[in-house]
Amino acid sequence: MVYRTRTYIAADWDHDFDAVDQLRKWNDSGYWSLSFTDAHELHQSRDTSKPCNIKASLRQRMDASKRFVLVVGDHTDTVTKGSCQWCWSYRRGYKLCNVGKYVTFESYIENECRMAKEASVEIVVLYNSARVNRSLCPEVIRDCGVHAPMKSRRKGYLDWDYQQVKMALGM
Repeated sequence: MVYRTRTYIAADWDHDFDAVDQLRKWNDSGYWSLSFTDAHELHQSRDTSKPCNIKASLRQRMDASKRFVLVVGDHTDTVTKGSCQWCWSYRRGYKLCNVGKYVTFESYIENECRMAKEASVEIVVLYNSARVNRSLCPEVIRDCGVHAPMKSRRKGYLDWDYQQVKMALGM
C-alpha cells in the first residue's frame, strides 16, 4: 500500500521555473510556514529518456502524492513537450511506436493533470501572475480545485504573494 504524503508540482519548466523556485524557497525556509514534501524527490528521469518512460516515472510520483500543484503561466496550455510526436521511436508515416508503446499526443502537463484528476488528489492551480486566467489552464482541470494568483501588485510593481499561496495550499 502506498501512502500519499507528498506534493506533486507541475509547471512549464521552460517558462515558469521562477514560480516553482519561489515555492521551493518558501518551503525550505525556516521563516515561512509552507511545509510539504516534494514528490520530485522520489524519482529522477533524464531529459534524454523517451516520453513514455518519463510519464511512467511521473505516474510513480503521482501515486505517492496527496496534493497536485500546477503552476500556470502564459504558455502552459500550449506546451507540447512529452508528446510522442517528438520521440525518436515514433514512426510518423505509420503513427506507430517502434518499441511497441501506446502512442499519445498528450504533453507532460496534460498527462500530469489527467493523472491528478483520475487519482482524486487535492488540486491547486497557482498562476504565475497577479490574476487568475483559467483559459491558460489545461482544460482537464480548468474547473477543478482551488485557483489562485501567486503575485499581487504592491506599490506599482508585481511581487510574490506568500499569503495568497499559503491560503490556496490550505496551510
